[in-house]
Amino acid sequence: MAVVAGCFVLGWTVAQLPPVKRIDNYAYDLLTARTQPLWTPHSVVVAIDEKTFRERGGTPKIREIESDALERIARADPLLVATDVILADPVEPVQDARLEMALRSLRKVILPSDLAAEQGGSAKWEDPLPRFQAAAASQPGHVELMEDRLDGVTRQIPLERIVPDGRRWSLLLQTLSVARNQPIVETPDEVEIGALSIPAQRSVRIPGRPMYIRYLPQGRIPVIPVLDIERRWTDIRGRVVFLGVTALSAARDRVVTPSGESISGVEALAQSYETLLRGEFLTDARLGTVVLVCIGLAAAAGTAFRLFSGWAAYMLGAAIMAFAVYLPALFFRSQVVLPAFAPAAVAWLCTAGAASYQHFFERRQLKRAEAERSRYQQAIHWAAHEMRTPLTAIQGSSEIMARYNLPDAKRAQLTDMINSESKRLARIIQTFLDVERLADGQMELKREPFSVGEIVDACLKRVTALAERKKIGILLNNEVIGELIGDRELMEYAIYNLLTNAVKYSPAGTNIQVISELKDGELRLSVKDQGMGMDAKELKNIFKKFYRTKRAEASGEVGTGIGLSIVEQIVAQHGGRIDVTSEPATGSCFTLVLEAHGAGSANHSNALSRAGDG
Repeated sequence: MAVVAGCFVLGWTVAQLPPVKRIDNYAYDLLTARTQPLWTPHSVVVAIDEKTFRERGGTPKIREIESDALERIARADPLLVATDVILADPVEPVQDARLEMALRSLRKVILPSDLAAEQGGSAKWEDPLPRFQAAAASQPGHVELMEDRLDGVTRQIPLERIVPDGRRWSLLLQTLSVARNQPIVETPDEVEIGALSIPAQRSVRIPGRPMYIRYLPQGRIPVIPVLDIERRWTDIRGRVVFLGVTALSAARDRVVTPSGESISGVEALAQSYETLLRGEFLTDARLGTVVLVCIGLAAAAGTAFRLFSGWAAYMLGAAIMAFAVYLPALFFRSQVVLPAFAPAAVAWLCTAGAASYQHFFERRQLKRAEAERSRYQQAIHWAAHEMRTPLTAIQGSSEIMARYNLPDAKRAQLTDMINSESKRLARIIQTFLDVERLADGQMELKREPFSVGEIVDACLKRVTALAERKKIGILLNNEVIGELIGDRELMEYAIYNLLTNAVKYSPAGTNIQVISELKDGELRLSVKDQGMGMDAKELKNIFKKFYRTKRAEASGEVGTGIGLSIVEQIVAQHGGRIDVTSEPATGSCFTLVLEAHGAGSANHSNALSRAGDG
């Protein structure tokens, strides 16, 4: 689960980077394009378009054009008129007087307020002239739009704007308040107009109480040029009218919708008003909800690959990733905007991480199982190899005793041999089991004192027969003294293995030296032969399991190549080490270095020759 947790943190961290917001925006735009509302609009836009400007004198005549438009609209008897044409500056007295009369001819009118930057960087409201505002049905409303800095798309509109100069509600909010004759009531999380509750939370991180605009398809809201008002009175009567400039040459504001269309600011206000009227508001998913969704996806990915493997796990992982991609659409149906990247990134990374971990974990487990099986087979091979000698002796002796009528002395000798070899066989089996338990950590090493000299003496007696057959002399150069703490049988196996290896890989007629030195509490016991020796490469691999040296191959001796690895393990379990020196054509010297815990004598002669004439 640590891998899944790490992938979750990585996915969540990447999802917070600013460029990722573009992906979330793209997903939102795709969802809104596929679910455009088809409501019946209750508002119209009266447009001061290019044709109007051409025929009425252009932008210098904007106040005359607006006065004429309001007079025409008044004759159509609309429910309310809201205009986004700024009326903060006086012009010619005659034009201002005409505009004032046109405003007063309407039943209800809402005027705009605009922000203007002052010296020092502060902002100040530019409200309509008092003579115009006196004709309005409410306080002026701001006409600011919220353009995304990343891609320039307007997806939201701020319902309020607060500057040191004061606060203004949005023009569309003032329009709805006047149209319904209900005051604007605010709470920290909502703005209410009568029974309508608008989820617009006041936030320091995103100021302005933003509201998502549910854009109707282009052409759904009627756009009536000023020059066509008389021909379309029926479209204006009883409706809310938004009056503004739509001409590209004169409009201050152009809005890019999520579908990529470019519309005027006044049309965007009309779209926002229709969103308010419908009452189906989109809200951002809470941070806690997004975190829980991502945690759930990460947990699902981890659980899938924990409980299943192979195609079942991969199919579940693919389903989790597909579900994460589908989640924003599912939330959108409930009017909730869920970021698209965070759940998808967490799901994909956690699924990939869990799948990779399972793949490599299973491969590691498989390799471990194969290695364990190979090790067990090789251990059995070793045990069978080691037991071959005592079994051969027992079998041969028993056949001689059964086939021939032997003298009592010879029969007694063979009986002793059978007894001795059977005990040796039992010790080999016990040693095999002990080494296996030690390798698996299932057995604690015996902790009992024993004399090194006694072990060396026992091993020399056992190896004498092998040395005599090859006419090899074994020389004990000095008295073996000292006492160790540990497992006597395992240490005897280790020393006997070194002696038998020396005999196996030494040419006939040579000598093997056993050298003992006790100094500063450290016992050094060396077995030195006169064989063909080993090079540096072989010395590096000598203690690896099943490694066979050139001298082993040249001698024709059959072995498993694990004896020295077991010896090294036994010595390491006793807190010691094995030093090896060797040169090709010169011989090898294996030295056991162990901590001695006492001194004693083994009563050996300084030079004992064990057979051989060489």
